[in-house]
Amino acid sequence: MLESILKIEGLSHWFGENKVLYNINLDIKRGQIVGIVGPSGCGKSTLLRAILGTHLPSQGKIIVYDGETSKVIDGPGRDRGIVYQRYSLFPHLTAQENVAYGLMVDQTSIPGRTFKYLAWRGLRKKHMQQAAEMLEKMKLGAAFKKFPPEMSGGMCQRVALAQALIMKPTVLLLDEPFGALDEATREEMQKILLILYGENSDAIKAGKQPPYTMFLVTHEINEAIYVGDRVVGLSQYWNWKESGHASCPGATIVYDKASPVFATKNERNFLLFREQKEEIICTVFNPESCCSYKEYTTVVDRTKIIGG
Repeated sequence: MLESILKIEGLSHWFGENKVLYNINLDIKRGQIVGIVGPSGCGKSTLLRAILGTHLPSQGKIIVYDGETSKVIDGPGRDRGIVYQRYSLFPHLTAQENVAYGLMVDQTSIPGRTFKYLAWRGLRKKHMQQAAEMLEKMKLGAAFKKFPPEMSGGMCQRVALAQALIMKPTVLLLDEPFGALDEATREEMQKILLILYGENSDAIKAGKQPPYTMFLVTHEINEAIYVGDRVVGLSQYWNWKESGHASCPGATIVYDKASPVFATKNERNFLLFREQKEEIICTVFNPESCCSYKEYTTVVDRTKIIGG
């Protein structure tokens, strides 16, 4: 059984009279890729920002684990990264330089780069090599020296993903990262995530810790099921009246279930997750469903990939 890497306990969030999230509880295992879906306005991005540390919960706590140590999130930290729908790259830096930038900021200082130039030169070479390897993983080997204005939106989003991954965050948050891409490019990006999931599975088979733990917020249910190994549904449509509330206290988790995992070499088989998609639509998106919180198993054979 894999260890917990992040726990959310009794998280609620509100902005004045606007109640957004209510009593969110999650236990995320190392190496899971969790798709988060829900109706518009249910607080998916608010949940991600609470994990990031920029919007601390009004109630409850989030705990991040690193081996035997743990800490309650009280602000942004090096152990959490995020990729937004609108990538933020420096237009005057090449793809390789953009990816290496975070390493430079994290491992050096302006005085160090100025007064210890020879040491910085050697470290810079190492950073650029690491950036090149990460861009190769993103299938951008031919774009090392290109600037953002010279690249397509999909290429820029891959650079942004490489920029986040190279920092080796404990948890990577993806907030609608493919929402602005065309369908073909979006499918390419989904396959990139499947490659990372494959690396997780290989690590587990070898008795090592899986390197990537991710939250993917998306409006596309097919994407959540296809890319992740677990789907969590947030919804404001639940039986809050039966819980004694005079009005809805915010969206809560009404769905949490494992999803099939696909190999990158295989085409998506929509028939395999049609039943789960219909279940999610009924449970999470239907205002008439008014579901109670349901416990679904999230235990899955993480070394087994469909078609792998």
